[in-house]
Amino acid sequence: MWPYPKVIAHRGGGTLSPENTLAAMQCGLDYGFAAVEFDVMLSKDGIPVLMHDPEFGRTIHGIGSVAATTAADLAIMDAGAWFSDKFIGERVPSYEEVVRFCRQHGIWMNVEIKPVPGFEEETGRVVAAMTAALFADVSVTDLSHLPLFSSFEFPALMAAKHAAPNIPRGFLMNEVTPEWRAQMQELAACALHTNHRHLTPEVAREIKDAGYGLFCYTVNTPERAKEILSWGVDAFCTDRLDLIPADF
Repeated sequence: MWPYPKVIAHRGGGTLSPENTLAAMQCGLDYGFAAVEFDVMLSKDGIPVLMHDPEFGRTIHGIGSVAATTAADLAIMDAGAWFSDKFIGERVPSYEEVVRFCRQHGIWMNVEIKPVPGFEEETGRVVAAMTAALFADVSVTDLSHLPLFSSFEFPALMAAKHAAPNIPRGFLMNEVTPEWRAQMQELAACALHTNHRHLTPEVAREIKDAGYGLFCYTVNTPERAKEILSWGVDAFCTDRLDLIPADF
């Protein structure tokens, strides 16, 4: 079962805007996407913020790390200059800010819990608890209006399960391993998320026959998107919002 959109904008705006920023969410919206994927980790003071890399240097200039920086200090850092001059001054948003933006604009969210190493359980617990509070007005049966957690980190998803059991979970695996069924059952996950490069039609069918949703990352050509959809894949995220439309 996959009650969510089929095509999801990766990190907000894919290759068209600085990832994991409000500008990226707006970019996805401008291209007609009503579904986004983004990464969340904890600041030094335990505030969930949007960030993919635990260390500065790629999207944030300078030396340092998310885990050693407060949310207030992260909020004034430039998260757009690395991408282009057009986005100079675009800042690191809090998770709460992005949830409020997405809910205001009717954007569905795949929230990837991306813990700094060593903070897996804490990140899962904190992100899940905040999510439950931010969606307290949404019925637990209204899946299309609840976000979907995902994570490569099993302990993070387990912590999220305990903190917010009513928020659905998808387990991320770069390559589907023989233990996938047992792990999915332990997590009470509804979907398996995997790298399309390692997926085969046989494995896709096995996952679908077991009753799970199947999501792939990150698919950037229409040809590949058509191929994996023909295997029974339910949805995928893309960086190429300019090549693969939301209604693909």
